[in-house]
Parts: sequence; C-alpha cells; structure tokens
Amino acid sequence: MRTALRLALACGLLALSAATAKAEEVTLNAAHFTPAQNSYAQSFLKFVDEVNKAGKGVVQIKVRGGPEVIPPGQLGLAQKNGLIDMIDNPAGQYLELVPEGEVFSASTKSPEEVRKNGGWDLMQEIYGKKGNAHLLAHVDSGTGFSIFTVDEPKGNADGGIDWSTLKIRSSPLYRQFFESLGMTVIVMPPGEVYTALERGVINANAYPVFGYKSFGWDKFTKWRVEPTFFQTDVLISMNKDKWDSLSPEAQKILTDVSLQYEEESRKAIEAENARQAKVMEDEGQKIFELKGKGRDDFLAKAAKASWDRMEARDPTYVPQLRKLFQD
Repeated sequence: MRTALRLALACGLLALSAATAKAEEVTLNAAHFTPAQNSYAQSFLKFVDEVNKAGKGVVQIKVRGGPEVIPPGQLGLAQKNGLIDMIDNPAGQYLELVPEGEVFSASTKSPEEVRKNGGWDLMQEIYGKKGNAHLLAHVDSGTGFSIFTVDEPKGNADGGIDWSTLKIRSSPLYRQFFESLGMTVIVMPPGEVYTALERGVINANAYPVFGYKSFGWDKFTKWRVEPTFFQTDVLISMNKDKWDSLSPEAQKILTDVSLQYEEESRKAIEAENARQAKVMEDEGQKIFELKGKGRDDFLAKAAKASWDRMEARDPTYVPQLRKLFQD
C-alpha cells in the first residue's frame, strides 16, 4: 500500500512538474519584411530555428508571416504597440519612429565593432525610448545596396552617370540620397516593383543583390551599377515590454543566439551575395562601374545624405553616433 502510494505521489509530482515546465515556455509571435521565398526571410527563418532549438521548454518563436500579414512600413509601429512581439525589418522602414536607425546603413563599422565601442548600447537606449523596442541583432550586414537599371546607364565625362534619366523606385531610407543625385524618385514597397517595371512606371530600382532575383526584377533590369552604397540595415528586435516580461533564462537564450547569428549571417551573406550576383551576370546582367570623380561624388553624397537627414530630424545623438559608427 505504501509503495503504491509513493508511486502515485511520485507520478503526481512528475505530472505537476511537466505541466509547470510547459506553462513556463513562452511563445513569441514574429513577422518578417519580405515574402517567405526571399533570401532575407530565409535568413530570419534560420535564426528562428536556432532560437527554437536552444530555447526548447523556455522560449519559442512562432512566425506569423511576411508582408501579407503586416506591411513592412507598419512593422515598427505594430511592434511598438505590442501587436507583434518580434520583427525582422530594416531600420530604414520605420525612421519616422526612430530616425537614428539610419545610422546602421550609414555606418562604416561592422556590428561587432559597434558592440565593442558602445554604439550598440546607445542605440539600444534610443530604440527603447522611441520605439519601445529591444534590439537583438543587426543581421545580414555583409553587403550594401545596388542601383539596377532597365537600360544601359548614360555615362558622363566625370566617370559618373546622368542620373536625371532615371525614374527609380526607392525606399524612404535612400530617397534623399537619390534626390541629391537628380533622379526622379518614386517610393513604393517591394511588392509593387515588378508591375511598375513591367509597365514602365520606373526604369530603375535599388535593392541589395542578396534576394533581388527572388522578386523576379532581374527580368527587366539588365544593368547593375557599382559600387554599392550604404550598408544593409536589417534588425531583429522585440517589443520592449514583452522582452522585460521574459525570464532571465529566456533573455539569455535570445541574446546568445542573436550574437552568434549576427556574425554567422554576416559571413554567410558575403558568400551568398557573390553567388547571387554571378547568377544574374551569367544570365546576362551587365555591370556599369562608376569611376574617378563620378564614383567619389556618388559615395560622398551617399554618406552626407544619411547624416544630414539624421541631423534634421533629431540632432540630439548625432555627435555621439558619428564617433561610434563612422571611421
């Protein structure tokens, strides 16, 4: 009888323990800014897999989808308001909330350098105040943005391009830069670009090489301008209130995986970017290389546009950010 009672008690304690452990596992809802087949979404899904593996029984991520769930331009606000726990989204998509986020694209330093010199901590503070966000990682950072054109660019004597001939699709991040070059700029989300190219509404597009082909845009844009400009600025972040509610164990798992994946994704994108560029070149895409003064002016205006816009929107942190993010 005593043995049976002990067994029953033991089984009850085990069941209670299992139920408690199950109840303590937290599920975070997440969304990403590109369609699932795009390289950036695929990279985020790898991050999710790594968190779910390391966080079994403690913290898990449930991906709800991409632009079909929340448009990229609304992800930052949705996270701030707690409608979604975690987002994978470029800082440039919600500069109206955190204008200082532009520093990630303007930066001449790697994420690792910025973490070591205090830049990451400063941005963590800014995102907490302005976006109700906790930053986890600056991922897929090993590349820049490219300009793609339907026709061969019209070169000039300075080694540059007659930019006035381009009607280019832009994101808010690089609108000011393109306007400073003299282009006709049309801001539109990625989902509308294919039709705009097909109908001739635009004759140029800007996007990283990484993931470009997955949209089918290379069917129309047969030229790519080099060099690239800016640095890709994809951030994985969480609603700060949700982050603060997590257990120390869950926070540690997310932090550890984020640090590892930040470096892992940087190395992976450098190789994958080169591979995807070669695929498009092998299929007929040609390169227009800026040279001499034309190249220098292009890069100088790119750098100036970012810092000018940050200064105009909120100059509070700009002096600190220049010291921490710029060589």
